[in-house]
This record gives sequence, C-alpha cells and structure tokens, in this order.
Amino acid sequence: MVMESMVIKIAAEITLVLLTLAVLLAFIRLFAGPSQADRIVALDLISVLIVAVLAALSIYRQQKAFLDVAIAYALIAFLGTVALARFRERLARTGGIDENQEEIDK
Repeated sequence: MVMESMVIKIAAEITLVLLTLAVLLAFIRLFAGPSQADRIVALDLISVLIVAVLAALSIYRQQKAFLDVAIAYALIAFLGTVALARFRERLARTGGIDENQEEIDK
C-alpha cells in the first residue's frame, strides 16, 4: 500500500513538471503570435493545461478541493474562449480582419 502511494506521488510530480513546461511553451506561442487565431488557441491550450495541473495537484496533495476549482475554472475558460472566437468571427464578417492576416490597414 505504501509503495503504491509512493509511485502515485512520483508520477504526479513528473506530470506536474511536464505540464508546467507545456504551459511555458504555450505562453511563448501566446506572446509570439503571429495572428490572433494563434493567440486564441494558445490561450485555450493554457486553460486546458491549468485544469490538468489542478487535477494532478489534487492527486499529489490528495485533496478533492482542487478538482472543484478545476471544474469551475474549466467552465469559465470555455466561456472566455467562445467569447473570443465569436468576437474574431464578428470582426471577420464586418471586414475588420482578413482570415489570413492580422488586421487590414484602412
């Protein structure tokens, strides 16, 4: 029983390190860009990775409260991603942006 607990803790630690690295790489894409669509996808990826970090942290600390936070954060992040995508779509319809370019100079 103790050995299983130790293996789970080590696996959770490795998972947390790898997820943190993935979040850092996604932040690079968020700032580097080059288009708004790339930034929206990077932001969505970061929110999914944060939910995964919270789930792994729940396993590592053996506290269920982190799962509640992860569920609430996932719902809020989903709504934010949908709002950004609809905003970008609305701009594309009105001619504010082109699908392949950032913003069209007027």
